[in-house]
Amino acid sequence: MNTDQKAADPYFIDFPKRIRNIQAQMAEENINVYLGSRLRTLSWTTDAFCPWRSFIVIPPEGLPTVFTFVIDASRVADDSWLDEDHVYGFAPMGGQDQIEQIADFIMELLPGEKGRVGVESGMSNYLPEGFLTHFEYEQFTAAMPGAELVNAHTIIDRLALIKDAGTINRFAEASRIVDVGHRAVFEAISNGGYKNMTETEIAGIAALAMRRQGSVWEWSFTGGNEIASGYRTGLAGGACTPATGKKIEPGEPLMIDIHAMFKLGLGDHAHNYLIAPVTDRQRWHADNFVDIVKKTLVTYRAGITPSLLAEKMMAFAEERGFADFMVPGFEHGIGLVGDEWRIGLNDGPFAYWTNPDHVYRENELLICAMQYACPDENIGFRYENPIVIHEDHCEPLSKYPLAIEEIS
Repeated sequence: MNTDQKAADPYFIDFPKRIRNIQAQMAEENINVYLGSRLRTLSWTTDAFCPWRSFIVIPPEGLPTVFTFVIDASRVADDSWLDEDHVYGFAPMGGQDQIEQIADFIMELLPGEKGRVGVESGMSNYLPEGFLTHFEYEQFTAAMPGAELVNAHTIIDRLALIKDAGTINRFAEASRIVDVGHRAVFEAISNGGYKNMTETEIAGIAALAMRRQGSVWEWSFTGGNEIASGYRTGLAGGACTPATGKKIEPGEPLMIDIHAMFKLGLGDHAHNYLIAPVTDRQRWHADNFVDIVKKTLVTYRAGITPSLLAEKMMAFAEERGFADFMVPGFEHGIGLVGDEWRIGLNDGPFAYWTNPDHVYRENELLICAMQYACPDENIGFRYENPIVIHEDHCEPLSKYPLAIEEIS
């Protein structure tokens, strides 16, 4: 791709530059070779989706090499900016075991077969994170007796924190696609269309509309498109719930949280409804939630921290009398697919969780994620929307109107 083509492509990401930046950090930390195993690392360095157990080996200079399950290797090579000579397949058969194959490859890169190998070790509440397992660590240690394995994932995390224009534009397009999905759901459930409709049917209506717009995956590992109705919305605001066969009923709340993926950028937006007849008490809950979401969005900016934001928002909820229904968290991290949870770096009071005193910086991209739950009254709401942090405000990427609409 020449300079003019790069300038014309709003989704362009300079992946060779990313690799050079990693290599510069490796040199500073005396890391001879970097062995990446996390899904977020594979996405951020290869521009390809790697759902099978995969690794990337980054040498001190030159191009990295990907090792993935043999059935997916040619597809990864086709999707990635890397050529086929830098994507290898492995399988549990003669000479293709991934530990032996990768260890031999790394040993050839180490001076005198000795040196420091950066690995990715840790924990996460996000199941497909991809940290090196204990077994893998033992096997690599045995296969590379001259190597010292050191935890080095913060190299990637630090470099990936601030998003470039191409990444932000990918998220913006994925968010536009999600908005199309929401419009399709609204049209389908309006004017009595919800009757005899199930949560899973709504999930499918949204999915089809988004696929037609170019989404390649309803990417959430918590069940694709997350739909909750009735009492299920009150289970921590419908948190992490896949759609079920439950039918949509009159007099119930309905939460629609849908997902799209475009060039590994993730769209994620939750919108809420009340199915008529609507009581005054339900409307009170709904107005509370809309008001606190609005206040949160106008408060986000560079320089604020998660704890300061939560303090301000919970004070507002206390003043209005609904603090008991708010889950006291207002965000989760986001990056290209696989980088879903943690805010900032691993520098908080609890290892591998968000640092509550992380100071937001310009061009961080995260999910404004809010949950309101009143299980005793079978009602709850969720709001999710990717936002870009600017100096004095935040920019919500989904443009779908913020409201809790009444459907009859």
